[in-house]
Amino acid sequence: MERKTKINAEDGKQEILITREFDLPLELLFKAYIEPEIIEQWMGTKVLKLESKRHGSYQFETTDPKGNKHGFNGVIHELVPNQKITRTFEMENASFDVQIEFLVFEKLTEDTSKLNMQVIYRSVAHRDQNLKLPFAWGVNMAHDKLQDVVSKLK
Repeated sequence: MERKTKINAEDGKQEILITREFDLPLELLFKAYIEPEIIEQWMGTKVLKLESKRHGSYQFETTDPKGNKHGFNGVIHELVPNQKITRTFEMENASFDVQIEFLVFEKLTEDTSKLNMQVIYRSVAHRDQNLKLPFAWGVNMAHDKLQDVVSKLK
């Protein structure tokens, strides 16, 4: 099955570029990133805290198939409704450092939109370590679920 979310990781760079077009109006795609009830559905995670605003923060928790809990959190540095979110992302008890994420939301038509993400890591080594995980598979799976969940809100 074709992966709809595209991941571009150029050799020697500290970043990953992620793009995905959705069959969703821009406003619904943006909502999927700022409303706890929607996030919990498509990410399969528990939202412990989410302050969807400039200088807000978030804290999520997920449970793996073995019942182990994994937390991740960050700070929202910028949030412009239906346009962009700039935030940090940190996985608790992970071997890689915090990263910064720039999410840009783009209207394509009345019923379609695009997400452009630039994820910057502390070093090329940290980025490459993350790419060794099932990163691309996980992002595609999450975005497929987002499309499915949010389509029902139309």
